[in-house]
Amino acid sequence: MRALRILLIVVVILGGLFVIADRVAVHFAENEAADKVRTTENLASTPDVSIKGFPFLTQVASGELDDVQIGIKDYEADTGADADAKSAGVPKTIRIDDLKADMKGVSFSGDYSSATATSATGTATVGYDELLKAAKSEPTQIFPGIKAQVVDLSDGGNGKIKVNIKITTPAGARTYPVLSSVTVHGASVQVHADDLPKLVVDLADARIRSITDFQQTIDRLPGGVKLDSVQAAKNGVEITVKGSNVRLAG
Repeated sequence: MRALRILLIVVVILGGLFVIADRVAVHFAENEAADKVRTTENLASTPDVSIKGFPFLTQVASGELDDVQIGIKDYEADTGADADAKSAGVPKTIRIDDLKADMKGVSFSGDYSSATATSATGTATVGYDELLKAAKSEPTQIFPGIKAQVVDLSDGGNGKIKVNIKITTPAGARTYPVLSSVTVHGASVQVHADDLPKLVVDLADARIRSITDFQQTIDRLPGGVKLDSVQAAKNGVEITVKGSNVRLAG
């Protein structure tokens, strides 16, 4: 009995040491991976990297990690603006808040210089102040003496965006709230007015839609993930992304 007790104690101690070694190793790997992602994506700050699954060391031995989660606080995505658009004041980048991605089946090279995930899904938020940059927020003439502009974007409820349109006429100015749908088309987030106020329709639907309807390209996301879906939320539009054979580093 004494020998069995000693054996059990030894097994418990060794098991504890293995767990400690495993957690130390995963912490080191997370820090190294975070630095690699920061360098590869040219980020302003170091992202959060969390390697899931236990034990970590057996995953390393197999050459593939089951699940890696990455969080980036502020990411500057490409807007796809050409030279003419940039000269006209269209921003080259758009800020994405709290980009979180879940990478599955992450294989890596022997020297850990590169890593690729079989698949990836994630979420992020584009603030209304950022999306407003894509709208015509400067007064634009739609008829002689009549101008329109987007003055504000906010949550309209039920997945809709409320687009506040200011119409200025010789008789004065008035702001009209317009509920709009938001969808993903390729690499762009598109905003389309559902119903226009009667005054706006009377003025001419097509002309006013050149103000109310707009799109924002969001390209070159981390690892090559792509836009999947979008919906309006309290603090901005929430987007989901997905991808396959996503490069994390190298």
